[in-house]
Amino acid sequence: MPQLRIGLAQVNATVGDLAGNSDKVLEWTMRAAEQGARIVVFPEMMLTGYPVEDLALRRSFVDASIATVRSLAAELAAEGLDGVAVVVGYLDRRPGQHPGVGVPAGAPLDAVAVLHAGSLVIQSAKHHLPNYGVFDEFRYFLPGNTLPVFRLPAHGGEPVDVAVAICEDLWQDGGPVALARQAGAGLLVVPNASPYEQNKDDVRLELCRRRAAEAGAALAYVNMVGGQDELVFDGDSIIVAADGRLLARGPQFDEALVLADLALPTADPAAKAGKQRADAADGTTMSIERVKLVPLPAPEPGESLAEAMLWPRLSDLAERQRVGVQLARRQLRVPHGIRLIHWFRCWLNVRCDHCPGTLAVRSSIRFSSTPAQSVAARTWMLLWN
Repeated sequence: MPQLRIGLAQVNATVGDLAGNSDKVLEWTMRAAEQGARIVVFPEMMLTGYPVEDLALRRSFVDASIATVRSLAAELAAEGLDGVAVVVGYLDRRPGQHPGVGVPAGAPLDAVAVLHAGSLVIQSAKHHLPNYGVFDEFRYFLPGNTLPVFRLPAHGGEPVDVAVAICEDLWQDGGPVALARQAGAGLLVVPNASPYEQNKDDVRLELCRRRAAEAGAALAYVNMVGGQDELVFDGDSIIVAADGRLLARGPQFDEALVLADLALPTADPAAKAGKQRADAADGTTMSIERVKLVPLPAPEPGESLAEAMLWPRLSDLAERQRVGVQLARRQLRVPHGIRLIHWFRCWLNVRCDHCPGTLAVRSSIRFSSTPAQSVAARTWMLLWN
């Protein structure tokens, strides 16, 4: 079977810093190429940061995001990285969309692009938009309706097919995951900006295993680290084989380059480039869009990885402490009662349903702690509100 080394760039993007985030993509692609990766995947909305919220409705910001992703493709080629397939999230728009009730201004898209050979080869947008808990994406984005599948030569030249889904597409039934099986993709890559919740790491691994089985493909899930407002992103990027075997797993809360050597099926020569409509098994019809990347000199791994990249898991207590530190670093300077109390509760190891999530803070803060901790935290809330 063809062998392909993949790199997941588990990094911290800054909301609004298009130039800085673009530089980070360039830097981490170089790192991955130096270690023989032929495909590098970055988190959801990497170039803009996440969540962009009302910035998605600002035409000038969408224009800047589109310009940045295209200039990034050229910069990668200028650095000799045009043979590496780079999957990166950004903010796009749907051209020709007419204004209407329920249509966000400017028709923005939570998009992902495949960059190769100095250009944007193919792009798509998140199909399933979350609108629960801390998410309000119906307000900001239009849903995508395309599953991109790109064919690239693996090490040795044999072709493999790679499909792309985005974050919530993995958490909901049907849509891109169902189409990945129909498309016969050997690998499904999934950029994410998935915020921390207690015990979510266990749920995340089982989800990846289940979706890999449904897609009939290896699955590479890359998540963001860092934080924005009261959200903290915990990394924990995962690569599983089609049979559910864990091949690699990144650290929690820290930046890292997660590498794995994948044995993938050879692409079906009968599957030609172009678009075809397909039932997405979720009440919608989507398009499978196939492209073939031009053969270019690409990094070679040299030798196999000595061992699987599997970072150890943190305890629940250590996770909450890391969340508290992250929130304190980013937000202690902000005189905002909700954010400060959430940080303080984490520091006290006080639990809430979504930590750190605005839903629990705003609506139903539940303490599961000693009486002294509850009194201290509630007193802190009163002082800062």
